[in-house]
This record gives sequence, structure tokens and C-alpha cells, in this order.
Amino acid sequence: MRTNDQELAWLLENLLKGTPHTRHALVLSRDGLRLSHTAGLSIDRADQLAAIASGIQSLSYGASIEFGDGTGGLRQSMTEFHGGLLFIVEAGEGAHLAVVAGDDADPGLIGHKMNELVEQIGEYLSAPPRAPQQSQV
Repeated sequence: MRTNDQELAWLLENLLKGTPHTRHALVLSRDGLRLSHTAGLSIDRADQLAAIASGIQSLSYGASIEFGDGTGGLRQSMTEFHGGLLFIVEAGEGAHLAVVAGDDADPGLIGHKMNELVEQIGEYLSAPPRAPQQSQV
């Protein structure tokens, strides 16, 4: 792991420590690749959460185009399920921040803390689009 990756993981861990009833935090690219995650997630579970969060963001973006003001602007997604909550916010160019919390968590506090983190470390949370690889001849 690069130094920036370690620093980002540390900041994600601090987000969990400072936000009651949160379980996991993850930074993912827009296309669903895991970029960094907290220690409570195995790599397989982090990859699974990244794919889920990417799908939710994609669907939410589509809903914002069809039923919002037409700009495709997306602030935050929140999914409530039995036993927990999933929050997803945009976090820099082509990146998202996802947090899983217990169902007893305070959604307002989690949203606030996530937005604070994004503002503090936006440069860590950017994932520019991947360039296609040139074929080797």
C-alpha cells in the first residue's frame, strides 16, 4: 500500500471512531473499484460493497436525470435495510465514499461527518477515469 493509501485508510478509520454506530467505510471509483477501506472489511467484502455502492450511485444518477432538474446532479444516496444503513456521497473526481452503519445510527450526523471528510481530503478521494491500454504490437 502506498503512503497516501495508508493515510486514507487511517482517515477512514478515524471517521468510524468519531461517528457512533458506524461499521465500515470505503472509498471506491465511479466504476466500482475498491480504492481504500477500513480494517473491518476483508478485501472480498470491500470489493462486494464497492460493486453495490457503484450500482446504487448509478441508479440514483439515472433517477436524478429523469426526475430531478435534468442536470444529473447527485448529492447523496442512503439505503435503509433490516439491520443497517448504507450512505454514499460523491468524493472527488470519479470517486465515492460509502459508509455502512447500524440501524440505530444518526443519519444526519453520518452525512455531516462524511461531508466533512470529503472536504478535508478531496485530493485523496479522486479517481480519474482510467485510460484505455494501448495494444502492444
